[in-house]
Amino acid sequence: MPGTRAPEEERREQILSAAHDVAARRGLADLTIRRVAARASISSGLVLFHFKSKDQLLAALLDRLLETTTVLHVGPEIAAIAAPLDRLVALLRQEMDRLTREPRRTRVFFEFWMAGLKSPGVRAKMRRELARYRAAFRPMAEEALAASPERFPGMTPEGLAAVSVGFIKGCAVQQMIDPAGFDAAQFLAAAEGLFAHPSPTEPTEGGPSVDLPGDRLPMETDADAQ
Repeated sequence: MPGTRAPEEERREQILSAAHDVAARRGLADLTIRRVAARASISSGLVLFHFKSKDQLLAALLDRLLETTTVLHVGPEIAAIAAPLDRLVALLRQEMDRLTREPRRTRVFFEFWMAGLKSPGVRAKMRRELARYRAAFRPMAEEALAASPERFPGMTPEGLAAVSVGFIKGCAVQQMIDPAGFDAAQFLAAAEGLFAHPSPTEPTEGGPSVDLPGDRLPMETDADAQ
């Protein structure tokens, strides 16, 4: 019927927001249809009308979380920065600031991360979206390397993109672990300092390779990654 879509979409968003709050407060293991309904101030039957089961609700919550966590937005202010390395650092600042302002979102993200250890479907979806997020940094990383190769000797665009995402993830994790004592500005200043100075040593030819952090889940084996 005309005019019914918007209210239904608003109701679904209300339910997903309530599910996010429950997951952030209690964890995914304690998320139930009844608790989500109580948080949304609606009946359990109405939750089940929009989401036929808890699994369907969790799948929709994961999709919503990934859309708002692992999607990279490069605004006009960052795009207008002339120097490639400054542009990359500005993007790091944006993402660190965005994620550290939402520690509860980070907690829910890692709740799903750990759930991925038992669920191949969740693991595959998170691996895919994390890889896409990292790939979004690659063009900017490539430009930064081309403009300042002496700052990152031996580094590839993929490697610099992975390190960039590692800084962002690490910042979000530290904020989640110690929200009262964590100093996001100091973390960012340290990251900017590391990016602003070239490595004091050149990598030795044929030396040991470094396995940069990517999109593999904790405790995942090489066999699981296949």
